[in-house]
Amino acid sequence: MNLILNLLWVVFGGGFLLALEYALVGVVCCLTIVGIPFGLQCFKLAGLALWPFGKDFDDSPRGGGTSLIFNVLWFVFAGLWICLTHLAAALTLAVTIIGLPFALQHLKFALMSLTPFGVRVYQRA
Repeated sequence: MNLILNLLWVVFGGGFLLALEYALVGVVCCLTIVGIPFGLQCFKLAGLALWPFGKDFDDSPRGGGTSLIFNVLWFVFAGLWICLTHLAAALTLAVTIIGLPFALQHLKFALMSLTPFGVRVYQRA
């Protein structure tokens, strides 16, 4: 079932464009030394954006002070805007019954896009 939902997500839920967007921003961020940690988080989000069904994330605090500083910078410069975009997409998709699973995935992305540093993505059993 996850395979079918992931394929539908890539085509109809915006997964391909979302993954492409995160990957391109990750490449741009990695062009500078300072942006490498932010680029790596974009690549993590791109991987999750391509196949989100069957995956979950653990957002318990880890990584210490460095992770906190990076999360604050991410939140101020990118996280809030990315979160609002995912919330708008979730509201748009939640209008129909067919779009509800995709809306839930966008809500998952909205949470993860706020503070991605220290978050571990894992395969749900």
